[in-house]
Amino acid sequence: ADFNYGADEYDAEGNEEPKALPEGSETMPYIDESPTMSPQLSARGQDSGDGVSPTPTDSLSTGGERDAGKGLEMRKLVLSGFLASEEIYINQLEALLLPMKPLKATATTSQPVLTLQQIETIFYKIQDIYEIHKEFYDSLCPKVQQWDSNVTMGHLFQKLASQLGVYKAFVDNYKIALETAEKCSQSNYQFQKISEELKVKGPKDSKESHTSVTMEALLYKPIDRVTRSTLVLHDLLKHTPADHPDYPLLQDALRISQNFLSSINEDIDPRRTAVTTPKGETRQLVKDGFLVELSEGSRKLRHVFLFTDVLLCAKLKKTAVGKHQQYDCKWYVPLADLVFPSPEESEHCPQVHVIPDHELEDMKMKISAIKSEVQKEKANKGQSRAIERLKKKMFENEFWLLLNSPAIPFRIHNRNGKSYLFLLSSDYERSEWREAIQRLQKKDLQAFVLSSVELQVLTGSCFKLRTVHNIPVTSNKDDDESPGLYGFLHVIVHSAKGFKQSANLYCTLEVDSFGYFVSKAKTRVFRDTTEPQWNEEFEIELEGSQSLRILCYEKCYDKTKLNKDNNEIVDKIMGKGQIQLDPQAVQTKNWHMDVIEMNGIKVEFSMKFTSRDMSLKRTPSKKQTGVFGVKISVVTKRERSKVPYIVRQCIEEVEKRGIEEVGIYRISGVATDIQALKAVFDANNKDILVMLSDMDINAIAGTLKLYFRELPEPLLTDRLYPAFMEGIALSDPAAKENCMMHLLRSLPDPNLITFLFLLEHLKRVAEKEPINKMSLHNLATVFGPTLLRPSEGESKGHLTLASDIWSHDVMAQVQVLLYYLQHPPISFTELKRNTLYFSTDV
Repeated sequence: ADFNYGADEYDAEGNEEPKALPEGSETMPYIDESPTMSPQLSARGQDSGDGVSPTPTDSLSTGGERDAGKGLEMRKLVLSGFLASEEIYINQLEALLLPMKPLKATATTSQPVLTLQQIETIFYKIQDIYEIHKEFYDSLCPKVQQWDSNVTMGHLFQKLASQLGVYKAFVDNYKIALETAEKCSQSNYQFQKISEELKVKGPKDSKESHTSVTMEALLYKPIDRVTRSTLVLHDLLKHTPADHPDYPLLQDALRISQNFLSSINEDIDPRRTAVTTPKGETRQLVKDGFLVELSEGSRKLRHVFLFTDVLLCAKLKKTAVGKHQQYDCKWYVPLADLVFPSPEESEHCPQVHVIPDHELEDMKMKISAIKSEVQKEKANKGQSRAIERLKKKMFENEFWLLLNSPAIPFRIHNRNGKSYLFLLSSDYERSEWREAIQRLQKKDLQAFVLSSVELQVLTGSCFKLRTVHNIPVTSNKDDDESPGLYGFLHVIVHSAKGFKQSANLYCTLEVDSFGYFVSKAKTRVFRDTTEPQWNEEFEIELEGSQSLRILCYEKCYDKTKLNKDNNEIVDKIMGKGQIQLDPQAVQTKNWHMDVIEMNGIKVEFSMKFTSRDMSLKRTPSKKQTGVFGVKISVVTKRERSKVPYIVRQCIEEVEKRGIEEVGIYRISGVATDIQALKAVFDANNKDILVMLSDMDINAIAGTLKLYFRELPEPLLTDRLYPAFMEGIALSDPAAKENCMMHLLRSLPDPNLITFLFLLEHLKRVAEKEPINKMSLHNLATVFGPTLLRPSEGESKGHLTLASDIWSHDVMAQVQVLLYYLQHPPISFTELKRNTLYFSTDV
């Protein structure tokens, strides 16, 4: 689907490029360094003019791919698409080689167009590349045409990958080739005419006999080709059984290609081919990406371009369909004039208006609900118009989330007066931008002012040079792109080494969800050390996540820098790194140990993943002596209490010293601390009170949540769950009140008394919202599913996809708890006294 929905005058471009590319807007290589993308590859925006591995047809649904016949069919589809693009590529190389012979012939005459040296530089290695691909094409073509289950072609891809050294030589020479071609064009009219219109033969079955392409565009094709081949290898491996003779060969070819790609990632590529400044210096694009700017009090999505000497903030103009898209410059700051104001200097900057968490959570649930509807429509072969309508709605909601989630300020100041404020959701990203700018500022830069014509030329180059093509929302993903992981990632941050001197150190963990990165967990500060040993475990909820980032900070205790701005991060980043969450590697029951190297620092961590449907299981405890996993009626009867001791003690401790803790109940406690408390409560140890008073308050809050989560049936019972779902959906307030109160009366006494006890506690926590940032809605989001989610046996009947459970049911569960939290105080005796008036069975 091609999403071109305007949002804040911003067009989110679709993933498919137009069929006929306008002159000068060739697709740029997908060796993507954007911090919001995978560090390996971005398979987005593939140039359909060059052909691309086709998307699986509807008839080949994922479920059916396990069938060998369909897998075979998919391989053929992928190969046919690649073969078609390979033919186009060979034609492009032929077109590039065509003028080389006549140019060489004139080089030795009295009127040469180019010297032999210039010809050698411009056309360096093109002949070799052409021969490699011609041989590959001639070998692969008959295999695809006479396709059957016994066809093997892995050796061809392996051979192609083994010849990537020729490409390395081409890439190393690429910049000089382009500069030489440009200089020759400027000095020689004849060569200029040749290089502006090279004729590329159309494919055999195409109606078009020739298309005209510039030499610059054709010289760029080999760089793009390596990425395309790598993507095809990805696709082929996906549809090749592990026991197929091609599998190890394709794996080897993919490894070689990926290593090659990462080795040239740092090298210059044509997206960065410079715009020439008036002084004749080259201005290259170093980094670009989407950022949210706070402009005149409102949030705007901008595309920000960092060139070698200037930072330019732009937005995409609205254009008529079929017209060439252009950027509109909002402002620019020469890097010589750019400074980052410190927190104390930024007092005059506008304050950040933060959107309440519950509004963001509501929007995430809406998006998940729409995703489920899209999947259902596709599964039922629904109308494409209905699917498009849903996708459009999803895009609008995701765009709102992208715009309103970021809250970390990234301030930029122009020495000559004006300040600008971006908001980011990830400190990792903010640090990437800051470091990239600071690296460039080490060079000898001069201040300047661009004339309107110069600014127009620079802004005009942005569309062609940009490396990030799509707004990072999941609606912009192709159907066959990985949807990411949904569930819970357990991470233990063990230790770090490599610090030059002692410091107060801690780590934070970020994961991407809904297209952008957010901070999810933070270790404690390990004081005055060069080798911190945290050994802390965290449970992180994943919502379509593909990457995990770890940032290592030195804690700042300087009082002059603190408390300037709630969201200002003043601690110094010592190192940062990220890894891909590979579903195959992560989805095992065992811990998987890893090391992230960052800036000379090594951080050791382990992780394992639990899918959402696994984490939703309530498993009753086999032994009935403890309290976890044991029915609440059994525990209260044994203790001769109305409310279980564990509930009373945890709530008392939270009210004593945690009621003003920011994010209480939302921020994860250390898993090992929670397990220790669980063991002590289960054993009814005499040291419980001593342990509680020493324990981190988030661990105590986590223990209370774990107790309710591990009840063999939810506190509000399996039996009443459908009725709660129906009651909350009633629209008449009086009917809803009647129903919801009647349902409470229908609960067993231990459940009801415990629920009312917890309800009053949560209301007291929410009274401190200005300090602890936990509103009634936030608390309902945390506790709703824990208190209502049905146990395994009950839920089987009406649950399908993990994402369905999460979106539809969770929304209702949150609303049920929120209803009672917003209700005037409910007393047990009042409820029971009114029982006489209601005889309706539930």
